[in-house]
Amino acid sequence: MKLTTLLGGLLMLFMSASGTFAQSTPNLAEKLGYDRNAKLLIIHADDLGLSHSTDAAVISAFEKKGITSGSIMVPCPWFPEIAAFAKNNPKADIGIHLTLTSEWENYKFGPVTSADQVRSLQNNEGYFYPTVEAFGANAKPAEVEKEMRAQIDRAIAFGITPTHLDNHMGSVMVNPAFYQILIKLGHEYRIPVLIPKDMLQAAAPQFLEQIAKENIMVDHLFMLNQAPAEGNWIQPYREFIENMQPGLNQIIVHLAYNNDESRAVMIHHDDFGAKWRQNDYDLMTSDKMKSLLEENNIKLVTWHQIQNVMYPDSEQ
Repeated sequence: MKLTTLLGGLLMLFMSASGTFAQSTPNLAEKLGYDRNAKLLIIHADDLGLSHSTDAAVISAFEKKGITSGSIMVPCPWFPEIAAFAKNNPKADIGIHLTLTSEWENYKFGPVTSADQVRSLQNNEGYFYPTVEAFGANAKPAEVEKEMRAQIDRAIAFGITPTHLDNHMGSVMVNPAFYQILIKLGHEYRIPVLIPKDMLQAAAPQFLEQIAKENIMVDHLFMLNQAPAEGNWIQPYREFIENMQPGLNQIIVHLAYNNDESRAVMIHHDDFGAKWRQNDYDLMTSDKMKSLLEENNIKLVTWHQIQNVMYPDSEQ
C-alpha cells in the first residue's frame, strides 16, 4: 500500500472520530434536556426595585409567565419590597442588576458602600453619575469592585439567592477592567454573569476569547432601543424571535405600569419611560406573545438553570 493512501485513510479515520466526539459532547441545550439545535430564550426584566410600579408589574409578569427572569437594583428605594418577594418566592429567577449610574432627572440613588469609601463613583451631590460616560471618566476600579461586592452582599443579606449578575445601563462595558471585575465576582460568588457573545464578538474579540472557556455566554442578546410605530410594539420582538438562531438567547424588557409614580420618576424620558414600560408589560403578558413563542418552537429557560450547569455541585 502506498504511503499516501495509508496517510489518507488514517486522516479520514481521525476526522471521522473527531466529528463523532464533537457531536457526542453535549452542548448547553442538551444539558438542559433539549435537542442540540434548540432555540433557548430567557425573557428578562431589568430594573426591579426601581419603583413600586416596577415591582408590581414584574411580580404580575412572573405570575402570568410573561417573563422567565429579572434582576434587582439594590441601591434603589423600592429594593426591600422586591427583596421580600424574592425571599418568599425562591423559585422566581432573580439576579442582581449591579447599579453604578443614576439617570433619572428627579429620582436619584447612590452607593450602598459608605460614601467616603467610593468617592470616585459619586457626583458633587453624592449620587451616582447620570451617564455611562461620566462614570467611566471618574470611576476607579478598586471602588467599582467595592461597590459591586457590597450590592451582592446586601442582596444576600436580605435573603435573596441571586441566579445571575448583570449591569444597569451596561456601565461596566465602558472599561475592560470593570468588566473583568464583574466576571471575577461571578466566579467568586458562583453566580453566572450576563456575557453577550454577539456584542463582544463585534467590539472586543480578543477579550471574548479570554472568557469563553470558563463562562456560559448569551449567543444573541436583544433589547429594544427605539420605540416602534404606534400600535406595532410587537414587530421588533417578532423579528428577533422569527430570526432566532439555535443557542442561548435573551430578550431584555423593562416593565412598569404607566401611572403617576412612573411618570414622575421617568419625566422627560420618552425612551424607557412610563408608556414604554407599560407597552412592554402588556406585550410580554399577552396571548400574542405566547403564540409567537410557540409558533417558533422557542424553549423558555432561566438563569437558575444556567447556574446549575455552571456550578452543578451547588444545585438547589
